[in-house]
Amino acid sequence: MDTNSELFNTLKKENMQALKDKDMMKRGILPVVINKCMQQSIELKAASLELTDNDVYQIISKTQKELSDEAELFKKAGRDEKYNELMDQHKYIGGFLPKQLSEDEIKDIINSLDDKSIPNVMKHFKANYQGKCDMKLVNSILKSM
Repeated sequence: MDTNSELFNTLKKENMQALKDKDMMKRGILPVVINKCMQQSIELKAASLELTDNDVYQIISKTQKELSDEAELFKKAGRDEKYNELMDQHKYIGGFLPKQLSEDEIKDIINSLDDKSIPNVMKHFKANYQGKCDMKLVNSILKSM
């Protein structure tokens, strides 16, 4: 599969290693992320585009959110073992994301912009900091300023 994403290739290598090591925690989440990446790649290819690391960052972030939501349901149901398993997967795939911007860094970036309107700021962060910050956090910081 053609891709511009080194991260996607890294995920595939990690998956092969997890298979060899019989690491069930990694084998539980890596194929999920890889399949989502492959599906995204097919959709992008239809538009004559290729999968990039930013696309993979988005997929990982979304998968982390899904894991958190699912884990909370298991916690409420008193199934701590399943909760812990999902949170381990959450933490593991989060290791593939770049370092997240702190609230102070986000405020500094917002303050450096000429146009501080919500649409402009959100567009700027989406274009320049995709995968490096939580867009909900950016929005809440912006509204509090």
